[in-house]
Amino acid sequence: MEQIEILGHAKINLTLDILGTRPDGFHEVAMVMQAVELADTLTLTRREKDGIVLTIDVPWLKANEKNLAYRAAKLMQEAFADRITGGVAIYLQKRIPMAAGLAGGSADAAAVLSGMNELYELHASDEELCTLGAQLGSDIPFTLMGGTMLATGRGEVLKRLPDFPETYVVLAKPHISVSTAWAYGAYDANPATVHPDNAAMLRAIERGDRKAAAGLLANVLERATIQRYGRLAAIKQKMVEAGALASLMSGSGPTLFALAETRAQAEAVADAVRASDVDVFVTKTLGKP
Repeated sequence: MEQIEILGHAKINLTLDILGTRPDGFHEVAMVMQAVELADTLTLTRREKDGIVLTIDVPWLKANEKNLAYRAAKLMQEAFADRITGGVAIYLQKRIPMAAGLAGGSADAAAVLSGMNELYELHASDEELCTLGAQLGSDIPFTLMGGTMLATGRGEVLKRLPDFPETYVVLAKPHISVSTAWAYGAYDANPATVHPDNAAMLRAIERGDRKAAAGLLANVLERATIQRYGRLAAIKQKMVEAGALASLMSGSGPTLFALAETRAQAEAVADAVRASDVDVFVTKTLGKP
């Protein structure tokens, strides 16, 4: 195989809870993560010459060793140095908004890990790829595996859940960026007193009860981000008033998402927030590959 095209899918957090701080400095989390169809496209091509050439269709985005896609390729070359000959060229087409709480960079890294595994016929297991991915970022194991999962530890310990019922998802990304480090620091300064009911969420997913699950959406990082960027609350309200089952901030934000039962309902929600200085995407939940 000389070339492969692979998708890196975004994620949303149906729940996000922080249980404490770990000895290694990371936060101990418990969250239900869900893959969605919105994706970046990566094309990987073998090169006779050594090295990594990364090209991105966003001119201002760095395409060097600081990029997670580049770092994932380098990690694969190091881990499988005896079986990877030559180099790789990666063309990345971005669709997932950046610094958005949607794991776009992690999705790209996961796609590179999977793509190089297939391109070079390495036959690495999912467990091996997840272990490598966790060295680069806590969300990468989930973006490798997809579907619906309970993530614990620092986010890299995964438990497969039944697929969430196919549901339309409206994403609204305001034109602001939120640092993950800031979001967690703000939480540490003022921890939540109300936490997600993950056990109830797991039961709702097990039953395939979309409405019950929508009523259980919760993210302990949301409060601090909305306090800093008050207009996020107004966008959430518009989504619900337009017919969404529920709305929540994903990850460390600032992207808000809404769940909708039908395409028409999702489009109505999207139309309601398009005038709010946000980038809007209509997508769907995605089951396990």
